[in-house]
Amino acid sequence: MIPPLPDSRPATFRTTVHGTVFGERATHVAEVAPGDELVLIPDPPMEDEPEVWVHARGGEPLGHLPPEINAWLAPWLLRGGQARATAVRVHGDDVPSWKRLVIEVRCEG
Repeated sequence: MIPPLPDSRPATFRTTVHGTVFGERATHVAEVAPGDELVLIPDPPMEDEPEVWVHARGGEPLGHLPPEINAWLAPWLLRGGQARATAVRVHGDDVPSWKRLVIEVRCEG
């Protein structure tokens, strides 16, 4: 059974993806196109402040969600929540790193 969303949290929302310039992430972000399905993976439950990581369908890490979203979404996913993500906008290095990838997240439950 999928747990209910925390009070006042939207079932569908758009957000930026942070940390897109570390390691090979920028190269992988450049391969993403609007409409691509992405994978959301929370940190393991032993983390004090788990983050939700965004990966390409092939498994390549692209970055993580902002802290204010991680604070409620990661625990919800770790309790059995399910969410899907789709790329909405993808920009190159001509925009700040935290604005390069915008996704839409749809929480199911």
